[in-house]
Amino acid sequence: MVFLILLVTGLASGIVGALIGLGGGVILVPVLLFLSSSVSLFPDLSPQQIVGLSVVMMIFTGLSSTIAYMKVGTVDYRSGFIFFLGSAPGTILGAFVNRSLDVPSFQLYFGLLLVFLSLLLLLRDRLKAVSWFVDHGKKQSFHDRKTDQQYVYGYPIWFALVLTFFIGFASGLFGIGGGSILVPAMILLFLFPPHVAVGTSMLMVFLSAIVNSITHISLGNVPWIYTLAIIPSAYIGAKIGARLNRSIKSETLVVVLRLALLLLGLRSIYEGIFSS
Repeated sequence: MVFLILLVTGLASGIVGALIGLGGGVILVPVLLFLSSSVSLFPDLSPQQIVGLSVVMMIFTGLSSTIAYMKVGTVDYRSGFIFFLGSAPGTILGAFVNRSLDVPSFQLYFGLLLVFLSLLLLLRDRLKAVSWFVDHGKKQSFHDRKTDQQYVYGYPIWFALVLTFFIGFASGLFGIGGGSILVPAMILLFLFPPHVAVGTSMLMVFLSAIVNSITHISLGNVPWIYTLAIIPSAYIGAKIGARLNRSIKSETLVVVLRLALLLLGLRSIYEGIFSS
């Protein structure tokens, strides 16, 4: 029963993570945190181990979805590697800070992050894109053959490095992929085409997850029995999510996701405050 739940959770994390460019950790971490603290289904899992499990999983969801996006030509390799250079040191710092968080503190801070992400998804389509970053950075172009639309996008490298450092820090601290913050920023600030934003985000998630995983493994934060059960289903889920990204509109899923993140976030904040 326990491993069946892990398989289903991994599959859902892979599908949602690849479909919207989140990486999957933003689904996996709150679900396992709930199952371990409230249902006691995984009583032996600490927040640090849940984060360690999540970042290892993201290597495989990131790899699977990146390969799929490479095949359809929606990965900006230059940007992906620049974003990785900024996020990699942030993930290492976040992983070490993670060691000092007890369960109530982790739940409180993670809950605040989930609420922030749900609001970010809520406002993503209502915020007006700005062109300042494109005008002050190196411009690139992309022609979307599906919509026959031409995009011009860009960014100052220094700003991208600073932004992705903090995104990497959140990833190392909480086990999320970083795409949940990066994708809206790429679309609204850098004017990335949505499909290229998702594909490029997954490349950064994959590369950052390798560094993130090495750090958490060295800290002893990876429960390998549970991790090995999650990896296959998450890898398959990421393939499914990447295929769906090009064939369906993900807005319905975004609506459900932001509501779920808001509820999970508020619950996590409650647990963090009243269990301390």
